[in-house]
Amino acid sequence: MTTPATTSALDETTPAQRRRRRLPDPFPRLTDWSLALGVGLGFLTGLISLISGQPGDWLIFALHGAVGFWLLALLWGKLRRTLPRLLHPRRWDRRTVLGALATLLVLLALGTGIWWVFGGDAPPIVFNLLGWHIALGFALTALVALHLLARAKPLRSRDVRGRRQALRFGALALGGALLWPAQQLANQALRLPGVAERFTGSRDAGAHTGNAFPSTSWVADAPLPITPNSWRLTIGGAVAHPYTLTYADLLAHTDRLDAILDCTSGFYTLQTWQGARIGALLTAAHPHSDAIYVRVVSITGYRWSLPIAEANNALLATLVEGEPLIHDHGAPVRLVAPGRRGFQWVKWVTRIEALTTPDPGELLAIHTSSLTPAGRGER
Repeated sequence: MTTPATTSALDETTPAQRRRRRLPDPFPRLTDWSLALGVGLGFLTGLISLISGQPGDWLIFALHGAVGFWLLALLWGKLRRTLPRLLHPRRWDRRTVLGALATLLVLLALGTGIWWVFGGDAPPIVFNLLGWHIALGFALTALVALHLLARAKPLRSRDVRGRRQALRFGALALGGALLWPAQQLANQALRLPGVAERFTGSRDAGAHTGNAFPSTSWVADAPLPITPNSWRLTIGGAVAHPYTLTYADLLAHTDRLDAILDCTSGFYTLQTWQGARIGALLTAAHPHSDAIYVRVVSITGYRWSLPIAEANNALLATLVEGEPLIHDHGAPVRLVAPGRRGFQWVKWVTRIEALTTPDPGELLAIHTSSLTPAGRGER
């Protein structure tokens, strides 16, 4: 039986206030902007992870995983609010379609990432599972940006102030942070394949197997095989005495280096590489005192640069486990840069250049080198 006091309290609230109390998400704007923030953080940490290969970089990968679980928790609240509308196509408008597509991309991006870290895989269709996770992340970020432009509502002070908002935001963020180590523990407790992954998420492709490790290309470089007798390496740039080496000259160098090739496509392999230390080659050319970077250039125009102190300890490899490199792995010569990801280990090297300033064009070069005549496989 309703008491007079209760009846009075109900009468004092308006229908709009009672509807807001029944909403599954009492802070929709905070949820939407939190989702946008999560997608942005996921994209940023994902980008940084592509160039992170040192063991000390594990925190970037941990943060990326925690953000993913945080997004999953936020998405649950978002779906509780929007699912009734999504289930009735007659209520859709152009912005609803954009939101539905963004939701689908979030689910696919999170699903492929979570399945990968638990050791799952899928038949490669254009990309493997990790490749699809990366591609979906790029597409999701672009779509969320469009969605924000189409229907984002600015945050109001009442959306972010108050103990309830702070507790809810903090609980979801903490939940995401705790789910990442929980996933690691689950891998170990259940002995799932993901437990063998490196901190980068890459899987062991075998150690000390010579040329047997997988062959990949960052974009689509496909140069013709290079005849060692016709190959030349030029050492130049900001040096006093540029010079040229033949393949036989480089074979005379027997520097060895044990290094892990960790590819962003999802595998890693530990090999013993043999060739010439870049430091020794540069010393003979007498680099200028203001040289601070070393650029390594492929026959296709693909290039990457390293700080000169790091480059001095990197290797131009001609052999792997005592075997001459095969063409797919960069023969006659490839860069071996410990702690760098595989796409930075330039293949089919033809030039080493000392630089006095950073190379602003290398990011463009690694995405367009396959369009050059050599990159397309032309003579």
